Amino acid sequence: MSGLYLHIPYCKQKCHYCNFYSLASVKHRGELVPGMIRELELQIDYLEDEPISTIYFGGGTPSLLIVEEISSLLTAIHTLFGVTPNAEITLEANPDDLTPVKLRELKQAGVNRLSIGIQSFEDIDLEFLNRTHTALQAYDCIKSARDAGFSNLSIDLIYGIPTLDSRHWEYNLQKAVELDIPHISAYALTVEEKTPLAVMIRQGKLPNVDDAVQAQHFEILVDILEASGYLHYEISNFCKPGMFSQHNTAYWKGIKYLGIGPSAHSYNGVSRQWNVANTGQYLQNLSHNKVPFEKEVLTKEQRFNEYVMTSLRTMWGCDLAFIEKQFGLQWVEQAWRDADKYVRSGLLESENNILYLTRNGKFRADGIASDLFRIVSG
Repeated sequence: MSGLYLHIPYCKQKCHYCNFYSLASVKHRGELVPGMIRELELQIDYLEDEPISTIYFGGGTPSLLIVEEISSLLTAIHTLFGVTPNAEITLEANPDDLTPVKLRELKQAGVNRLSIGIQSFEDIDLEFLNRTHTALQAYDCIKSARDAGFSNLSIDLIYGIPTLDSRHWEYNLQKAVELDIPHISAYALTVEEKTPLAVMIRQGKLPNVDDAVQAQHFEILVDILEASGYLHYEISNFCKPGMFSQHNTAYWKGIKYLGIGPSAHSYNGVSRQWNVANTGQYLQNLSHNKVPFEKEVLTKEQRFNEYVMTSLRTMWGCDLAFIEKQFGLQWVEQAWRDADKYVRSGLLESENNILYLTRNGKFRADGIASDLFRIVSG
């Protein structure tokens, strides 16, 4: 099994916090989908005939595509690759793009999962983030999606926003629970360099994020969602039983995937490659039957570090038997030595030769994982 990711770089406007490759313009807009179909043709051997079980339209804002463009891409994928029956086909969307008519058309085209960028059910937060929708549109699109037959829904929420106090964060979570959303991705607001948010904070036009508030919001997040029957299956992801994001879970489990579109990444277990983050260059190269990417063959240490980083973030944990099989007994022994201080301090626990982050360890996941990393050879 493998995954397919399609990056649609266009947005109506850039959110203040976003550092993904995206364009608030329509330049090259009409050329993008034909170019992506050409890349699919050129990359037909990348997955080595493994069937595709998940297809994910990300961005940017994929819901800006017209349904005919999405259908064209899906038709090309089914023509060129083996796609499993009942494959998970996810479209990231903004609430203001999801009209009742478009939702019905998306369902008919084959999209069976929506990941909706709600971010907050409070207008003051949406204005701070420079989102294009309102809280009312967030509610309306969820209802319309269900009316159109979408039962597999995910929403994104952001916490640690300076305009968001703990009481209103609880309100956001309670609304998500009341709406019976089967999957919730919740992220701490991060200030990425060169984003408008970072610039405005440096200029004193906006307040900075508060780490202590974010930690408090994380505790509230886990308390409310776990008490409401959600599984905390990855640091930032919660779901009702059986409603995991199959596509993202494949990333965390190291399953190979092909990325299509400008800036998209691919991984085959041995190497990573990433397309140029420039739509004009991307399309120009494809017009000459070339995929413009850079490639990195992963060292043993890099593969180990990636496994530790991704596995520790999940409810399935870091399997030391797997490490022994893939990397050797010495690597397991070193992992035990590196993990010992975190086990003793209650940030990690072990069961059946698997390391798990404890409740207290989850907010420090990146730091703990990096302490278990091996130095990458040159």
